[in-house]
Amino acid sequence: MHAQTADSILTYRVEASGNVSNGTYAPLWLTSNRYGLSSVEPNSGYVRAGINFDKELRHNWQIQAGLDVAATANQTADFVIQQAFADFSWKFLRLSVGSKERPGFPLTKNERLSSGMMVEGANARPVPQVRGEIAEYVAIPGTKGWLSLKGHLAYGMFTDNEWQESFVSAGNTYGKNIYYHSKSLMFRIGNRKKLPAEFEFGLLMATQFAGDQLKKKSDGTSELITDMPDGLKSFFKAFVPMSGGSDTPWGDQVNVEGNHLGSWNFAINYYLKDWKFRAYLEHFFDDHSQMFWQYGRWKDGQIGIEITLPKNRWVSSILWEGMSTKDQTGPILYDSFAGSLGYQISAGDNYYNNYCYQAWQHWGQGMGNPLLPGPIYNKDGKITFKSNRVRANHLGIEGNPSDEWNYRILVSFARHWGTYSTPLDKQRKQFSSLYEVTYSPQWAKGWSTSVSMGLDRGNYLGNSTGGMLSIKKTGSIL
Repeated sequence: MHAQTADSILTYRVEASGNVSNGTYAPLWLTSNRYGLSSVEPNSGYVRAGINFDKELRHNWQIQAGLDVAATANQTADFVIQQAFADFSWKFLRLSVGSKERPGFPLTKNERLSSGMMVEGANARPVPQVRGEIAEYVAIPGTKGWLSLKGHLAYGMFTDNEWQESFVSAGNTYGKNIYYHSKSLMFRIGNRKKLPAEFEFGLLMATQFAGDQLKKKSDGTSELITDMPDGLKSFFKAFVPMSGGSDTPWGDQVNVEGNHLGSWNFAINYYLKDWKFRAYLEHFFDDHSQMFWQYGRWKDGQIGIEITLPKNRWVSSILWEGMSTKDQTGPILYDSFAGSLGYQISAGDNYYNNYCYQAWQHWGQGMGNPLLPGPIYNKDGKITFKSNRVRANHLGIEGNPSDEWNYRILVSFARHWGTYSTPLDKQRKQFSSLYEVTYSPQWAKGWSTSVSMGLDRGNYLGNSTGGMLSIKKTGSIL
């Protein structure tokens, strides 16, 4: 093609990856946080190709577009349109349309080392959406750079209709044509030119709404159970949570229409010469009882500490995270007694599960943190999280011994209790780790090779040892 102007960039990506393991499932960290382009099966792989276009226009306008497809083996679909998007930006404002791999937002975590976000992040396949956003912090006028904000507003639709219908077993329910909504607003206080510290805080909320709920019958056909409303009023109730009307199930009428969840996010950054210290808290909630300090406790969430070291040969970043989803405001839900007794206790939040929308998942993988394994692991054909009461510790280390070599190590230990309504027969434990080396030779520009080993030991997902080989080529097209 003809040469591009200096302000236009056209790049490509070609990648092949395969993994082999000996367990019932592939090791957790060979599967998780790969935007759903992976498999829990012990042997799987893919061949992937993508192209991206980026052009600067006049008057601070910019256009970016991308198409990314993959042919897979032993995954949830044989052919995947992983990304297909167009972004239109003016200064700090962006309108993004389509399916795109989006890092965790709005709280920034180290995507290579973190176990992941609790609401949505890199674990599941991207949800196609229309999204308006301020992706990076922008200083608020009149604050002299001391107060900045970022945020987003998005509506979209889940694309796993066929997967849900094929995965679910007779007698169980599944969803079709389910809509998606999310929004966030984050603030940052601090001015690095005058003080080497920053404080971030804000809110993220996400929703499943509209769609049809069906039950699979023993003869393989399905019957409609619930036809959720999908008009403009439902879009508004997704934005401002409100109780459902008479055309919604009883549970939505006494609570709110749709499946709402989210997190409060806090972070402190401290800069000391070439060092950076970051501490963060993501408080997860799946019910209004934990959105605010209703019962005087926030016991569930994820805390993290990340240290970025000065440039050296061996360690560039160290990260630790602790996570708990065990409390869920307690085991008993008293909503049904509110009228007769004159008070209400909203407990038994049953994180990531929903009586109408089954689970907060996409193509079987949990939308949030993978240390709570998603429905894709279930052998009984139920689209639900079998263990959402978890406590876990996670460690990540990364380094660059040279300009050509990079490594990372992930080590996680999780304890599982099942759910309040269906507890496990005993506390179960799972150890998962990843050891990965990437070689990007300077003599072969754009080429890189990654060799990974995953190791799982425990009595929840079981024992598994596996390896993965990935080869990638990136470059520019003139």
